[in-house]
Amino acid sequence: MKLKLIPLILASSVLLPGCFEEKAKEAAAPAAPTVSKEDAVASVNGTYISKKTLETLEKEIAERSQGQTFPKEQLLEELIQRELLIQQAVQKQLDKSPEVIERMATVRNSLLSQAALQDYLKANPVTDEEIKAEYDSKMANMGSEYKARHILVKTEDEAKKLIAELEKGGDFTALAKKHSIDPMGSEGGDLGWFTADRMVPPFSEAVVALENGKFSKTPVQTQFGWHVILREESRALTPPPFDSVKEQIRPMLQRQKAQAMIENLRKNAKVEVLLPPTPPKQEEAQPAAPADQAAPAPAAEVTPAEPASAAPNPDVKPTEPAATAK
Repeated sequence: MKLKLIPLILASSVLLPGCFEEKAKEAAAPAAPTVSKEDAVASVNGTYISKKTLETLEKEIAERSQGQTFPKEQLLEELIQRELLIQQAVQKQLDKSPEVIERMATVRNSLLSQAALQDYLKANPVTDEEIKAEYDSKMANMGSEYKARHILVKTEDEAKKLIAELEKGGDFTALAKKHSIDPMGSEGGDLGWFTADRMVPPFSEAVVALENGKFSKTPVQTQFGWHVILREESRALTPPPFDSVKEQIRPMLQRQKAQAMIENLRKNAKVEVLLPPTPPKQEEAQPAAPADQAAPAPAAEVTPAEPASAAPNPDVKPTEPAATAK
């Protein structure tokens, strides 16, 4: 049966950089390890391909293709083809070209820097106690989340007129559908559930200051226009179980440890930066938006690497107001 091969060049440059790096490291090393026939899975012109090389390829393929596996025969054929190309390159003395030597040195340096970090983290592993302490500090002040609606208009006078109608018993949802220039106006201004830090400060401050079931008595201005806000509900955020986020916290603490180690090395090293400083770029003036252009709602900002609330949350709508950078 003819095997469908992984494109060799793509496998080497995209799917299998680790294998390329391994071969480059071997080429840059003083002497490559000797592979015996007993430890080999194939021989190409007298050069043995080791079982370990095949196992490494299988592992990296699985990691880089999110668990997808390939038959051993297919991976072995990939290694055979690669070895043929390596031998061809050596025969033509391409391994002695300045470009290849420079690239192999770059790969070697990358491998050594990774090895140094891995060695440090192996000697200084993140403990369960450190993870629990980080979890407790993050979960201690999770705060609350809010469910609100808003009506967005262009002027303060329009907002004041809407507040006057609401004080007379007007229906907030109906007024939002009729007057709001926000995309969520068609949904009655419904913003769903959100935490205060996901909204621009004037908007979030107004929401936090309101009581459940109350609307803002004065218009709230943001860069998007003027808002009338109705806070419908609020609830305390429930932290997720420790075991469900434990392995999400570990990589973050590993990065912190690695960064601290690098900073300490730099602090104790003699470093001279020879690159001339880059001159600051002059910001170009941005043209003003047309006066009749509908302003978007405040944009939502999702903070990465933070454990999510375990409390049930309605689906976030595509046009949910998002938080601008503070």
